[in-house]
Amino acid sequence: MKTAGDILAANNQEVWSITPTATVYDALKLMSDKNIGALPVRDKAKKVVGILSERDYARKVVLMGKTSRETPVEVIMTPADQMITIQPGTSLEDCMALMTIHHIRHLPVFANERLIGIISNRDVVEAVITEKNKCIDNLSDHSETLFMQNFDDHLAGGKG
Repeated sequence: MKTAGDILAANNQEVWSITPTATVYDALKLMSDKNIGALPVRDKAKKVVGILSERDYARKVVLMGKTSRETPVEVIMTPADQMITIQPGTSLEDCMALMTIHHIRHLPVFANERLIGIISNRDVVEAVITEKNKCIDNLSDHSETLFMQNFDDHLAGGKG
């Protein structure tokens, strides 16, 4: 089974981030410009202090009567101590389970204390489908080979 690290290696993505004091509007603009659904939040020392997702915006700004141009990211982000994170060796099955259990769409991937990327539920689903299709293709090729060998044996008057 593939791992989170395999997804990161295949995607070779850049990790964008935002500061806690930036406005939610700035974070949304960055997410839109980069076509991403979540941003790590880093302090001045570049330490990850939280994560901000589109879902945070939808639930903690508009519905709470706040404005994105005035609200700092730190007000609505999920703090680091509440983030669900994984390591590069985490299997895709475990990633899917974590996303399902915690109702999240993005998993920050850490190697020791260093953020090396974020994988989304779309990344995981695409990787699982690709892996399953390869398995099906291999089984199909193997089955066809066995069929042809059995057919050839039958024509030759051997087994069968």
